[in-house]
Amino acid sequence: MATVAEQLIETLRQAGVRRIYGVVGDSLNPVVDAVRRAEGIEWAHVRNEEAGAFAAAAEAQLTGRLAVCAGSCGPGNTHLINGLYDAQRTGAPVLAIASQIPSAQIGTGFFQETHPERVFAECSVYRELVSGPEQMPRIVRTAVQHAVGLGGVAVLALPGDVADKAVPIPVGRSDLLVRKGVLHPPAEQVDRLARLVNGASKVMLFCGDGVRDAHGEVMRLARLALSPIGHTLRGKEWIQYDNPYDVGMSGLLGYGACYEAMHEADLVLLLGTDFPYDQFLPGKRTVQIDSDPSRLGRRTPLELAVHGDVGETLRQLAGKVQQKTDGTYLETMLRKHTRSLEKVVDAYTRDIEHHTPIHPEYAASVLDDVAADDAVFTVDTGMCNVWAARYLTPNGRRRIIGSFRHGSMANAMPHAIGAQFAHPGRQVVSVSGDGGLSMLLGDLITICRHRLPVKIVLFDNGSLGMVELEMLVDGLPAHGTDNGAVDYAAIARAVGIDAVRVEDPARVRTALTEAFAADGPYLVHLLTDPNALSIPPKITGAQVKGFALAAGRTVLNGGVGKMLDLARSNLRNIPRP
Repeated sequence: MATVAEQLIETLRQAGVRRIYGVVGDSLNPVVDAVRRAEGIEWAHVRNEEAGAFAAAAEAQLTGRLAVCAGSCGPGNTHLINGLYDAQRTGAPVLAIASQIPSAQIGTGFFQETHPERVFAECSVYRELVSGPEQMPRIVRTAVQHAVGLGGVAVLALPGDVADKAVPIPVGRSDLLVRKGVLHPPAEQVDRLARLVNGASKVMLFCGDGVRDAHGEVMRLARLALSPIGHTLRGKEWIQYDNPYDVGMSGLLGYGACYEAMHEADLVLLLGTDFPYDQFLPGKRTVQIDSDPSRLGRRTPLELAVHGDVGETLRQLAGKVQQKTDGTYLETMLRKHTRSLEKVVDAYTRDIEHHTPIHPEYAASVLDDVAADDAVFTVDTGMCNVWAARYLTPNGRRRIIGSFRHGSMANAMPHAIGAQFAHPGRQVVSVSGDGGLSMLLGDLITICRHRLPVKIVLFDNGSLGMVELEMLVDGLPAHGTDNGAVDYAAIARAVGIDAVRVEDPARVRTALTEAFAADGPYLVHLLTDPNALSIPPKITGAQVKGFALAAGRTVLNGGVGKMLDLARSNLRNIPRP
C-alpha cells in the first residue's frame, strides 16, 4: 500500500513533472525519499527555497508544463514566497509543496508553526491542507488542475506525519489538463471592434505577452489598419521581430515613439497586456482584448472590452476590417521613432571601445551579438531590465524571462537554473546585476553542484543603479545604494565555476565568446560605468527638477543596439496598402 508521499510523487509524474526544486528538511523527508525511489523524477537541490521557487517559475514559463518546488515546515516554506509571487503574477503553473509541522501540533504554537494555506493566500490560485490520506490522490489532482488551468500557483500544505501514512485506495490514473483551449470572443464584440477600427483614421496597437501565438495576426491587422505597433517588456520577445511597424516600448524603461504613437492615435488597441503604468496610457479611445476578464478595464477606461484569445479574435476580425489607404500617421510615427533612436546613439557610441569603466550599453550590444539565436536570457530587475529592453534582439526563437510583474531582485540566476534544467542543451544566459547576484549568491553552488552550463553575465556597477535613479528623480542624493567592490569572479572560481573579470572594454567580446564556448557554467564579471543610467520616454517637470537637484550624476538616455538599424530599414520600406 502506497503512502501519501508516494502517491503525491506518482500523481506528479503522471502530470509530466520531472523534478522538484527545494531544500531537504525533516518534515519533507517522506517526500524526498519518495522522489529518491521513483523513476523519471529528480530532486533539484537548491541552496535557498526562494531560488527553487524562481527556478520552478522559469521552467513553467519555458515549457508550459507544471513545475514544482518544495519547502520544509515554517521558514523552509516561507522562503518560497517571493518566487511564488513572481510565478503567480507571471501566470506560470507552479505547485508548491509546503511541508507542515506534525498534524497533532497544529494550532498549539508549536516549533516552526505557520499556516501555509493562509500565508500563501495572496500569491496563489489554490491552497489546501492535506489533513488525511483519504484526500489522496484527488487533492493533488485538484491542485494541479488549478495551477495549469488558471495559470498560477497552487499550494499543498502537507504535515510530515500525514505524508508517511498509507493511502486506502490505489493512485490509479486520471487524465490531467496539460494544454488549455482557445477562448473565442462573442461575435457581437468582434463586430463592434470592426466598426471602431474602420471608423478611426489613426489606429495604434500596443502588445503584451498575450500576443505570443498571434504574431501573424497582429501583422495582418497592422497592415490593414496601417498601424504602428508598440509593446511592453513582456511583449517584446513575441512581437518586435519581423515587424515593419515597430515603434518601440512604452513605460518606465521605454524608448522610441511608442508613447507618442499611443497618445496621437484615434484608437488604441491593447492586445494581451495588463500594462500597469496607467500614467503612460492615453486614458481614452481605448479597446482591450484579453482572455482574462479580470484584466479588462482595470488600467484605463475602455470604449470596448473584448473577452477572447488575441489570435482568435484577430482572425475573426480580419475579414471585417477595411484596408486603410492613408499611411500618413504610420509614416509619421516611424520617422519619429527613427529620429528618437538616432538622437540617443551618440550617448553611448563615442569612443565606446576605449571607455572605462565599461559602458553597459556597449557590453549589452556585444552580448546580443555573441549569444545564440535560440538563447534563453534571464534578466535581473533594475538596470539589467533596461539593457535587455534596448539591446537583446528577439527573433522568434530567443526567450527573455524576468520578474517583469513582481519586480523582485535576484531573479535572474535562479530563473536561469530552472531554464537550464528544462533545456539542458540550450544556451541559457543570466543577465545579472551585482545587487541581484549578491542577494542569492549561495546558489552559485547549485549551478556548480548540478553542472548546469549556465552563463552568468554580471553587470557590476557597484551600486543599486535603479534605486539611485529613483532617488535622482525625487531630488535626493544617493544613499545606501553602494554595493562596494567585490571580486565576484574570484567567488565563482572558489565554488568551482570558471570565471573572468573584465575591466577593459576591448576584452568584452573575447570574454563572452570564450564563456559561451565553454562546456560548463561560466561567470563573466564586467566592471561597468555606474553613471550610465536611463530615463523614461516621458518625464514630468517635477522629475526634471529632481535631476537638477541631484546634479553631479551623468544621466544617459541609453543606446538602442540594433534597433536603430531596424528602424531605418523600416523607414526605407514603409508598408504601403
